Amino acid sequence: MKYILVSLAIVAFNFCSFADSPITSTNFASAYSESPIVSAATTASGVLTDELMDYLMDEKNPIDVKMAVINQLGWDFDGKSNASTFQAYLFKKKKFKNEAAFKKKGTAHQLICMAYLKAMDNYFDVSDAIVYANLAVKKNSKSYTIQLIAGIIKAQQAMDSNWCSVYELTNDVRSNEGLTVDMNATAIDLIFEYMDLYRDSCQ
Repeated sequence: MKYILVSLAIVAFNFCSFADSPITSTNFASAYSESPIVSAATTASGVLTDELMDYLMDEKNPIDVKMAVINQLGWDFDGKSNASTFQAYLFKKKKFKNEAAFKKKGTAHQLICMAYLKAMDNYFDVSDAIVYANLAVKKNSKSYTIQLIAGIIKAQQAMDSNWCSVYELTNDVRSNEGLTVDMNATAIDLIFEYMDLYRDSCQ
């Protein structure tokens, strides 16, 4: 009986560590509740629509609102397929021949959208999302939003090994005065309300 209880406790701990994590717990879309496109995402039942994908693809639209749209679509314990839907739509509209061409020629906006969608689709394994996030950061090294979302994705992976890194990966973005702060201040506060819980892991 004691063995069973210990086993159940381990399972419960592992579940909570995944259900309570950077990707699943940094809910900031509410900071953009007055945005019509975020409101559209609210009624999309967590699934990308053509309207939402057109918004994500338009380079003129603010990157922080795009991230809020994806944040609003949310995650699912059993996984989602928004990234593959977006990829097919994007490749058709922008004439990318394959994934290699997209990684080379895609814009920073397109790449971080793909990264965040992939992370939301499968937060148990964000290795592929990190590849896209790193490419986005290379294309635009000054955007606070791109850097912060990339940091959240990397922090998700760091949950498995180093909780101090979970904190540092986003705190380094906050501390970087060379970035252009292109994100709603309330959204930033909501993100760090969770990420700062890991601060004590660095002491």
